[in-house]
This record gives sequence, C-alpha cells and structure tokens, in this order.
Amino acid sequence: MLNLGFPRDLVMTGAIFGLAAFVWAGWAQEKPPMHWAWRVVLGILSLAGIALAALSIPTAIRSWSTPTVIDPKSAAFVVYIVVFWIEVAACIALAIWATRSGRPDLIAPLILAVVGIHFLPLAAVFGQPIMAVAGVLLTAIAVVAAFVPADHVARSFWCGVFGAPVLLAVGAWCAVAGTQALRSG
Repeated sequence: MLNLGFPRDLVMTGAIFGLAAFVWAGWAQEKPPMHWAWRVVLGILSLAGIALAALSIPTAIRSWSTPTVIDPKSAAFVVYIVVFWIEVAACIALAIWATRSGRPDLIAPLILAVVGIHFLPLAAVFGQPIMAVAGVLLTAIAVVAAFVPADHVARSFWCGVFGAPVLLAVGAWCAVAGTQALRSG
C-alpha cells in the first residue's frame, strides 16, 4: 500500500493530511449533535490533525533535498499542478452552484467528494495506492453525508467526524513510514 521510494513525499503527505483533518474537524463544528461529547470528539480530532502536521513538517523540511516524485522538471509535477487547479476550480464552482441553488448545506459534501476524487489521479502520480483508498473512503463519506437528513445536524459534521479520522489514519501511516525510511537511508 505504501511505496517507500520517495519518503519525503510520504512525510509531506502526513503533514498535509494532518492539516486537512484539522480543517474538516473544524468545519464539523458548524452544527454538531447537541451533546457536548461531540465537541470534545471534534476537538480531539482537530488537535490530532495539528499534532500530525506539526510533527511531520520539520521532518519534511529537513529532508527537502531528497528526491520527490513531483520534481518541477517532471511530467508528474505538471499532472499534479493540473489536478490541483481542477480541484480548486471544481470546489469553487460547486460551492457557487450549491449556494445559488439554495442548498448551501451541500457545500461540505461536494467539496469532500472533490477532495476524495482528486486523490485518485494523485495516487497514480505519487505511486501511492493508499491515496486511492483514502480517496474512495472520503468520496463515500461525502455521498452519505449528502443524503443524511440535515434537520438537526449539519452535513459538514458527518463529513468531518468521519473524514478527519480517515485523513489522520492515512496521514499518520504515511508520516511514520516516510520518517522511518528517511532514517534508514
């Protein structure tokens, strides 16, 4: 599931996924269930995301001179940039569409779906099948979140409470494996 050929990329994936978990757990606090325990769960997920990013970023910086799949002179870099900007454009377009359609409650699931889907081509770019697994899981969470009733709980809650743990688990696995591979040289 993990290709250890580019450990810096794995560590950076851990940092990015940690930050993403923090963001999704934060968005989930828009309108969680009334019981206080859910705020605690979301707070723990947020702190775990920041911790993962904070622990991964120094290692990524120290190993910045090591090889990466997305070398700026490579075709993989071009594909990465194109996928990134398609993701950004899709998120903006879907947020505008949901708002104009009177369905702003769908913004979080739509964005999570785009995030999940964008990991599918990135799994090929980085040669990391685990990114495809994360992409499928995040997309499935987004689809379910789009259809659950939103009367008492925001759809963003479902995206964050289930999406953040996926991002944390995959990110932590990548960060640990990448750090170990960097240390073993």
